[in-house]
Amino acid sequence: MKLIATILANFALSSSAFTAVFTTQLNIQHHSTLRAIKNHVDIDAPLFTRRESLAKSWLAGLMAAGVLSSDAANAFPNKISDKYDDRPKQRGSKPKNLGIGKRKDMAGAEYVGLKECGAAPNCFCSTDSIEDSPDTNIPPFKWDTSKLSSRQDAFQQLYEVVRAYEPGQANIDGGGFDIVTFDPEAGYIYVQFESLKNGYVDDLELALINKEDNVVQVRSASRLGYLDFGVNAKRVNYLARALRSKGWDAPGVLLETHKGYAEENGVSSF
Repeated sequence: MKLIATILANFALSSSAFTAVFTTQLNIQHHSTLRAIKNHVDIDAPLFTRRESLAKSWLAGLMAAGVLSSDAANAFPNKISDKYDDRPKQRGSKPKNLGIGKRKDMAGAEYVGLKECGAAPNCFCSTDSIEDSPDTNIPPFKWDTSKLSSRQDAFQQLYEVVRAYEPGQANIDGGGFDIVTFDPEAGYIYVQFESLKNGYVDDLELALINKEDNVVQVRSASRLGYLDFGVNAKRVNYLARALRSKGWDAPGVLLETHKGYAEENGVSSF
């Protein structure tokens, strides 16, 4: 099999180089080849060598960790196309410590907020300190209290806006999305978005931390990779525009305040 031959030819490379070659080959192999390896089936070879077995174990480990997946059943039903269903999907694992929790800023002071962003320019979070992390901090969303009198009403409207999200808008999130958690009483929404070709999954959270105010905290982040090529900014801004049309104060991600993010990702608008 071509995939096994490629893996064996590159087995002596460093682990990082091996991973790069391995992932590249996975992206161009037919789905049936991937399934055969996943199930340890090789009709043409009566006996696996030690290296073949190690290669298969490596693949199995990536799948078990959630980094790669070949199961079309995991796809979101609102994706825009079936064209790339034969590609292995690199969904990654759901991040730990999502939701509202106790966090620490760079000075070690505790605060209650959403999971903080890392150093990579692929994440935005309104509870990140603007002093510590101006590149990842964005304004929260605020509803108009003259139109929406309760958090339940506000989160019902948020839910409707998210549910009306258009997969493929601005050439992103073509793999669709899934509203995993909707809790209007607690004031919390958690959504997963997927890219079309490679199946990268991003996580979006909308949360009310102070039950006495009208401020919804926002977090949108990629699971894998370093750059996001403007994807998270485009997603947040799509939702922000929809909310502004309903009277919300929702600035979104502004180019003038996030020039570093734009430059690193090679984009001029979002």
